[in-house]
Amino acid sequence: MTRSDDAPVTAAAPDVDAEAADLRAVAESVARESRAFLSTVTEVGAGANPDAAIPLLLLAVSDVLGVGARLGAIVDVVPNERYEPDVGPDPDVDPLRSALANVLDGVDEYAEVVDPVLGAEVTAATLSGDLVAIAGALVQGLRHYDRGHVLEALWWWQFSYLSAWGERASSVLRTLQTLLAHLRLDVEDDVAAEAEYDALQR
Repeated sequence: MTRSDDAPVTAAAPDVDAEAADLRAVAESVARESRAFLSTVTEVGAGANPDAAIPLLLLAVSDVLGVGARLGAIVDVVPNERYEPDVGPDPDVDPLRSALANVLDGVDEYAEVVDPVLGAEVTAATLSGDLVAIAGALVQGLRHYDRGHVLEALWWWQFSYLSAWGERASSVLRTLQTLLAHLRLDVEDDVAAEAEYDALQR
């Protein structure tokens, strides 16, 4: 998806107003979920409630992918300006990456299929790196949104979802769910038998 220099087709005023309201509603939901995601990832990186780190990240990634799917489903967003407005230097995300890598030590790395449509090539990835990549894309959109550039924020969120963070979030989600499944299901036989016995007695 690229920006178009073509002027949008002029529609009737009521239709334009309705479309603008719909886009603003989408932007509000993406902004809300972006802030929630960033808050959770930051808290996990800070070491808050380490025993719940995997479930918390699973919930955060699931929620942000929900609004991402909505971004992918709507028509291409075309901002009024041809070039992206300057919102200053990119934030330094290395401290967050290091913090997450420390919290996820031992489970951070995972194997990923590069493109399941085109082939079976596998590469190495990290949860910490992918989570920070998602955070960076969401932050960039929020910087536009907080300056009142709603269409610009939507264009960035939509473009980066389709080109980068949607794929990263999908990979992270599957890996987190797999980790959680291992943590819950990979137990000793005697522990599993005892749990099954307890369940049957209820």
